[in-house]
Amino acid sequence: MAQDGTGQNGAGQGDTGHGGDRPYGSWPYGNGPHGWGGWGGGGGWTPPPSPPKPGVIPLAPLRTSDILNGAFSTISRHWKQLLGTALAVYAAAALLMAGAALVAYAAVGDHLRTIFGDRGDTEPPWAEIRPVVIAFVCFWLFGMVLLLISNTAIQAACPAVVRQAVLGRPITIGQVARTAGSRLASVLGASFLTFLTALPPLALFVLGCVGLLFVPSGADDWPFEGPRWLLPVGFLGALALVPLSTWLWIRFSLAPAVAVIESSGPITALRRSAELVRGAWWRIFGVSLLGTLLAGMAGALIQQIVNVVGMTGGQLSLTTDGSVIRPSQLLTFLAGYLVVALVAGVISQVVTATFPQLVLNLLYVDQRLRNENLGPTLAHAAGL
Repeated sequence: MAQDGTGQNGAGQGDTGHGGDRPYGSWPYGNGPHGWGGWGGGGGWTPPPSPPKPGVIPLAPLRTSDILNGAFSTISRHWKQLLGTALAVYAAAALLMAGAALVAYAAVGDHLRTIFGDRGDTEPPWAEIRPVVIAFVCFWLFGMVLLLISNTAIQAACPAVVRQAVLGRPITIGQVARTAGSRLASVLGASFLTFLTALPPLALFVLGCVGLLFVPSGADDWPFEGPRWLLPVGFLGALALVPLSTWLWIRFSLAPAVAVIESSGPITALRRSAELVRGAWWRIFGVSLLGTLLAGMAGALIQQIVNVVGMTGGQLSLTTDGSVIRPSQLLTFLAGYLVVALVAGVISQVVTATFPQLVLNLLYVDQRLRNENLGPTLAHAAGL
């Protein structure tokens, strides 16, 4: 969707979205900056005592309960879009990982058979081990990159859903996919630059873990010799940098929402996020942390319920007649349990991946409601 510098479509026309409704990026109302056709140009409008609520949140500065309820409401109203997008993303990632595993095995399968074959007491030579190590490292790096892209795709999809949920508008999986795909590169760039803020303490922590190898165990034949200063330098350095990295992480936490909704590049999204977070760092930190904890608890609860119900039901089905368990019964139970566990795992992953992002997206909307008087534009666009 071609947009000019203000985020509007030249003459106020453009992709009309679902049923002719305009998406946020092409709202023609108002003259405010930063995309969505004037989010911020309210002209001194004051919300009524009971602000309108066309979608999942009231169109006024939000309380913490409003944000959390809005995130839950977004999942309940648009679970098909969120679940469908997540399933497509993670299924594609799983297929790519399976293909990479086949390629890696084809490349070093002979070396694996040599290493793990019957060699007696002889150790395999380094010439046989080195290709396996290289293949494992390449496979691990490919998996990390694929995981980053998959999570970024979810980060790009959530704002597309939220901006319609705020107005109470429907959205299809195809629209979510098109929006997320068009902004994936920008969100990926912003996420990668944000990740770099956490890299120094992480690297120092790994350095401290390496230093653990050089700590004396009290035995005279301690096998490792090396710089024992790595332990204190690594752990203390990581501890010292954690506050700075956390501050930067929260400062740039709204960048994915900015990159999608305002059609911004990575650097612009980071700057805009820092501008929106200014003066509200502790509030955004607390609410986003609460959202992450709730998502983790919900995901763990789903997994635990499935484990208890699946194992209990399986034990009852295998022992009802008191006879010896047949292999066919055991295989049937295991197959059914694995299918249920897989479905529950996907649902748990969707909750833990999307709910914190929905909370951050609604925090982005809240900051614009508070600082840029976004309410009248949203009310007008919602047809109120």
